[in-house]
Amino acid sequence: MRSQNSPCIFAIDLGTSGPKIALVAIDGEVLASEVEDTPLLLLPNGGAEQRPDDWWTAITKAAQRLMARRVVPVESIAAISCTSQYSSTVAVGRDGKPLMNAINWMDTRGARYIHDITGGFLRIQGYGLGKLLTWIRLTGGAPAQSGKDSLAHILYIKNELPKVYQETHKFLEPKDYINLCLTGEYAASFDSINLHWLTDNRDIANIHYEDRLLAMTGVKRAKLPDLYASTDIIGTLQPAAAADLGLVAGVPVVAGTSDAQSAAIGSGAVKDYETHLYLGTSSWISCFVPFKRTDLFHNMASLPSAIPGRYYVANEQECAAVCLAFLRDNMVYPDDALSNQARPADAYQRFDRVVAQVPAGSDRLIFTPWLYGERTPIEDRSVRGGFFNLSLKTKREYMIRAVFEGVAYNARWLLGCVERFCKRRLDNIHMIGGGARSEVWCQIYADILNRTIRQVKDSRQANTRGAGLVGSVALGQITFNDIAARVEIEKDFHPNAAHRQIYDELFAEFLNIYKRNKTIYARLNRIV
Repeated sequence: MRSQNSPCIFAIDLGTSGPKIALVAIDGEVLASEVEDTPLLLLPNGGAEQRPDDWWTAITKAAQRLMARRVVPVESIAAISCTSQYSSTVAVGRDGKPLMNAINWMDTRGARYIHDITGGFLRIQGYGLGKLLTWIRLTGGAPAQSGKDSLAHILYIKNELPKVYQETHKFLEPKDYINLCLTGEYAASFDSINLHWLTDNRDIANIHYEDRLLAMTGVKRAKLPDLYASTDIIGTLQPAAAADLGLVAGVPVVAGTSDAQSAAIGSGAVKDYETHLYLGTSSWISCFVPFKRTDLFHNMASLPSAIPGRYYVANEQECAAVCLAFLRDNMVYPDDALSNQARPADAYQRFDRVVAQVPAGSDRLIFTPWLYGERTPIEDRSVRGGFFNLSLKTKREYMIRAVFEGVAYNARWLLGCVERFCKRRLDNIHMIGGGARSEVWCQIYADILNRTIRQVKDSRQANTRGAGLVGSVALGQITFNDIAARVEIEKDFHPNAAHRQIYDELFAEFLNIYKRNKTIYARLNRIV
């Protein structure tokens, strides 16, 4: 066991697939962790929900297992810091209890209500010009037409579940709901509220709810939590929650941050323009920047970050490593009447071995990873995935490598948009997330992006490491400037020049597949 004099942070990372609970040393070392799964409920007409009670049950199970390992004395836990999935909404009553399932970031049912509040004369990309200019000037962006932002969730509840809306005391992001469970306090951080599109972000030192935006959307200020910096202490751990987690009551609870922000911090890429690529269920390419800017055509903006006084480039590729889960569960090892073998626990490692033996380009087979629509670099909820250029000669191993490559093609598309947004070439990209553990995939990314990929050590722990480091800053133990030196790089992957020609050619066709088929997708997947 560590010394009583070695404080650590109790980090909660609530992802879509479930929570990870970790003990993180003040310097960012992840000492131990436990995970639990939670279900995602996919509903008709674009619905996606989760049960908040499932979150808390999973958190407490993982926490109790972690603390039972006695990695550190319980008294050495100096703070609790939470990070979570983003752009999801929990409606809670005055008793702090959820009034319905949480609406997940994949949910598009509120799209029609976003169209209602953003429309007008002289439309640009579906937005009325006057309203669009107001949103961009004040916030840096505008509500996504796809209906996947938190604001769309609130408007869906207001219009289709009016009783729930009336009874809602506060609408909270998942991270802020978990903090409520811990402290009894209703609070949000400046970054976790971003996709409500209700704050004036022009002065990074004075972010606040804006009356004009509240009036434009019809959302009541009283139903929104007060705002704090990610490093503010919002309260202390209450006795009931402490008993559930196996901790001591009274531990300070940090406001914390969303997963995109904790990932950036946990990647070690914390200086302006230092770039990280997250490869998990979804994906993004992001960096901190010293300016407020908007790219409406590629659904990107620089928004307030978890580092006080800084903006970050906000974007998201909807489906990334989840494409491998889809491949595993529905094509290679399905649980159906045709299956003749159990799904192996090392399926992803088997994929890596197979992919390493397949030539770059997969015999010109292209996979498009748009399995649940897309958010950036194009916002299109109708687009869908598929294999293009299949032939009778196509073997299964070529299809597997094509999935690895297709996810990376989409990242190359996004990288080009991020570089134009930042007005500079971005290289030495820190790669994190579960997918970054695959050396084969890291090399494919290096080859397709034509950039050096830096595989961060313990890449799957980037979010919990980031949450822990935010907690360390909150306690005054370190500063954000100290973080880069505390995050180790496992290995660098450099582009293979021999693969340049084939990947340039196939990437051009990847873009053509979208351009030539987007109207077909729109017709096939229109919501009736």
